[in-house]
Amino acid sequence: MVKTPIASLSLEQLTTWLSARGEPAFRARQVRRHVFAGDAGSFSEMTDVPKTLRAALDEAFDFFAVTLVADTRAHDGETHKGLFQLSDGARVEAVLMPYHRMGDSGEWTVERNAVCISTQVGCAMACAFCATGEMGLTRNLTTAEIVDQVRHWQHVLAAREERVSHVVFMGMGEPLHNYVATVAAVRTLIDPEAFGISARRVTVSTAGVVPKIDALADEGIPLNLAVSLHAPNDDVRRSIMPIDRKWDLDAVLEASRRYVRKTKRRLTFEYVLLAGVNDAPEHARELLLRLKADGSVPLSLFHVNLIPVNRGPGGFARPSDERMERFAAILRAGGLAASVRISRGQDIAAGCGQLKVEVERFARAARV
Repeated sequence: MVKTPIASLSLEQLTTWLSARGEPAFRARQVRRHVFAGDAGSFSEMTDVPKTLRAALDEAFDFFAVTLVADTRAHDGETHKGLFQLSDGARVEAVLMPYHRMGDSGEWTVERNAVCISTQVGCAMACAFCATGEMGLTRNLTTAEIVDQVRHWQHVLAAREERVSHVVFMGMGEPLHNYVATVAAVRTLIDPEAFGISARRVTVSTAGVVPKIDALADEGIPLNLAVSLHAPNDDVRRSIMPIDRKWDLDAVLEASRRYVRKTKRRLTFEYVLLAGVNDAPEHARELLLRLKADGSVPLSLFHVNLIPVNRGPGGFARPSDERMERFAAILRAGGLAASVRISRGQDIAAGCGQLKVEVERFARAARV
């Protein structure tokens, strides 16, 4: 029998289910606290809930909609990449990225625990440098399957009295291609009755699905939006991002400006640097001019996140550190905030879809 994941129930739905069993109203919040706080890994571990109710919950619902099948740790000892199996056998990835800082006492303390999650099995965007794009799109994830990636890492962190502080929708799939489930997952993450994560600590990434950028602006959620540009012109962008044939750079940039004007939120442009493709100084200058072209949004409300490409499909190479810094310096000199992101977990294939590809490659080899 296929059971409903417990995380898919709203507070009202759980209250109704419990009420039908004669349970008091406070039980709903009690159960949901265990579900989202991470202190319990199963219904049986909810020790302050009556044993009979725990058994009834276990019979009616799945505690998790995802099951961990592989967990790899980077050489930094902190970054974890999990491969999760869904009820139909499909697999997706989610990454835990703790960040620490040294306090005044000289001891390292946790600054934040970020989780990067997936929204689809595969992806239809087919970006040339992305491992997930090689898979094609199998299906969208449900809201519970998205949320439960965070719940897994929340449970891991709870064991050391920590919690997930930031969530980025930058794993497998195009979040805005699975718009309804993505927005529902965001609302669960920021719900004080669930995770209670600040909306300003949630980032949704998109390759440039223009109508959904506009729709997201109307949701009234003060989250962070990251738009993938990866090129300063359509010739280069179209060669690495097929979506540019549907929504070109002008359309994506205008949607981005509309988003900023509507939400009053700063917007990030993602730019994966590919040696010899989009990393030349003239590309940086062209990008700067493109973003300056419309004076309706000041450059101070944009930030460019420069990302050296991970090893993976397409045979693309990472530019030298000097070349990346020169690219960033040109943008900064023009008044545009720019940073070069240090990729976490390169030794564990932490780029989108890479762990799934490698695990399946090993599985095929084992069957031979």
